[in-house]
Amino acid sequence: MSVMRSIWKGAITFGLVNVPVKLYSATEDHDVSLHQVHDADGGRIRYQRKCEICGKVVDYEHIDKAYDDGDRTVVITGDDLKSLPEERSREIDVLEFVPSDQVDPIMLDRSYFLEPDGTSPKAYVLLRRTLEETDRTAIVHFSLRQKTRLAALRVRGDVLMLQTLLWDDEVREARFPALEKPTRISDKELDMSSSLVDSLSDDFEPADFSDDYQHELRELIDAKLDEGESLDTDATFGEAPEDEDGEGGEVIDLMEALRRSVETNRSGGHRKPTKKPAAATTTSSTKKPAAKKSASEKPAAKKSTSGGAGSAAKKKPASSAPEKKAAPQKKAAPQKKAG
Repeated sequence: MSVMRSIWKGAITFGLVNVPVKLYSATEDHDVSLHQVHDADGGRIRYQRKCEICGKVVDYEHIDKAYDDGDRTVVITGDDLKSLPEERSREIDVLEFVPSDQVDPIMLDRSYFLEPDGTSPKAYVLLRRTLEETDRTAIVHFSLRQKTRLAALRVRGDVLMLQTLLWDDEVREARFPALEKPTRISDKELDMSSSLVDSLSDDFEPADFSDDYQHELRELIDAKLDEGESLDTDATFGEAPEDEDGEGGEVIDLMEALRRSVETNRSGGHRKPTKKPAAATTTSSTKKPAAKKSASEKPAAKKSTSGGAGSAAKKKPASSAPEKKAAPQKKAAPQKKAG
């Protein structure tokens, strides 16, 4: 297990309450890292970043980003990106608290742990306890790595965690003609299917399952090393992520901040995030593309749907003593890389 290092610092804000936190990636890839070599001599295959105009290999420090609309190219420098207001923000702004079962698992993306940052964790613990006792999830908005994120702030054990959410227009609509045809299922077929489910029913223990392919690949590599089938190399990979700067403020008087926040909300002083207008009912089978979200908009909450079959990974024999791993997030959607 690699050492956890914070990748972002800021503060959760709701009302006048400020909760300073540090952000950590909650998951890591356990795949064996492989690279490409020339089959004739084992030489490393490397990719070069060449400029198509001058033909020179360009270092990262001289590479900018650009947008191409087909006819024109706009160059976006690092300074341009840093000048955006959203990029400079260090706040995780709570938009609303929703029933936890209204967050559809298909919208879940990357997971992050939040650590209290400061001399006192009181505001952090208070927020965690409140979410637990009300069975609510906070829908929040923040910026990370040059992207605006919508996320679910929830509790896992005694830790607050963020799970970034896909925007509403990033979730595809599933329409399959075969499922629109009427299908008859007999009572006997349903009973037999239910019996099969009962025979395989058990409590889910993530540590009971392993990635057999990665274990076999590691055994193959170790065998080749033991037999002397290796080449000398000084090549190294990767750089440890650097901590980002940013300071969160301490809450001087937590009870006073809470009291004033409640009074502000009761007097109508709290601005609710703008919701999308309800779409008109239509008989068309084509889904209208959703408009691009602004910082104050949120995607419409979806009802949780029943999931299908789980992972195809094989279960370990009872004699194995697998290394304990942290339980994965609830029905997490396929991972998307943070930009």
